[in-house]
Amino acid sequence: MKISYIKYKRDTKSFKIPKLLGMEVFEIEDPEKIDNKIKELKEQNYTSVIITNEIASFSNDLINKYKRDNKINIIITP
Repeated sequence: MKISYIKYKRDTKSFKIPKLLGMEVFEIEDPEKIDNKIKELKEQNYTSVIITNEIASFSNDLINKYKRDNKINIIITP
C-alpha cells in the first residue's frame, strides 16, 4: 500500500506530521495541475492519495473519474 499527500505549496499548515514522519508529501505550485498529479501517482501504483480541500476544489475529474475506481482512493481533508 502506497500512500501520498498532496497540498498547495503556499500551504504551510497542512500535513506537517506526515512530512515529519517521512511520508510522501507532494507540494503543487499550480493547483490547476492536481488532475495531472493524481494521474501520475496512480501510474506509480499509489493506492491512497490524501489531498487538502483547497486543492480538491481545482480538480475537474476528482469525483467523476475516481469515484468508482478500485485502484486508487482519494481522501479529501479540511
